[in-house]
Amino acid sequence: MTKIKICGLRRPQDIEAVNAARPDFAGFVVEVPGSRRSVDKRELRELAGRLEEGILSVGVFVNAPPELVAELLEEGTLDLAQLHGQEDEIYMAELRRLTEKPLIQAFSIQTGQDAERALESRADYLLLDQGRGGTGQTFDWSLLPEINRPFFLAGGLGEENLERAIRQVRPWAVDLSSSLETDGQKDPEKILRAVDLVRRLNRQQN
Repeated sequence: MTKIKICGLRRPQDIEAVNAARPDFAGFVVEVPGSRRSVDKRELRELAGRLEEGILSVGVFVNAPPELVAELLEEGTLDLAQLHGQEDEIYMAELRRLTEKPLIQAFSIQTGQDAERALESRADYLLLDQGRGGTGQTFDWSLLPEINRPFFLAGGLGEENLERAIRQVRPWAVDLSSSLETDGQKDPEKILRAVDLVRRLNRQQN
């Protein structure tokens, strides 16, 4: 059963759209300078608090202070934290000291060595992406070895290649963002179609 994460939510209308579509995860870019999708703590608490029960909230962080990540996890605003910067083992150890909540660590996959390095992560889940994320581009999926742990596939996924990605890579979850936007804003119809597509594939595979 492939799960689906809709990322880059930042408006009340976005929350209404995901509540209607019912993905497994709703992602928020948290206090990342330069990101047009970034929200601050106050906005995050308001938006995440509107999610329907059963949709897990994921905060996306880039080299954020571990105390900020742990605070939002421990207070229940976030269910999971996604680390999308250069967080190393020292950072991970400090964050683990502050919280036991689930962590996702993102990796840019440009070579087979990148994929092997990702498998060494101590995070609960991996996220395999192209570049720094948010580029709307895929990476070479053939670089991935057999992965026997839960991972999110990200990078350039949309309606045109989502079915092929799921059948070929067999990820635990898929992560979509820019492909679900129209004129820079999340499009409720695109979100609904993407979630429906994943659900349909799940039914076919069972």
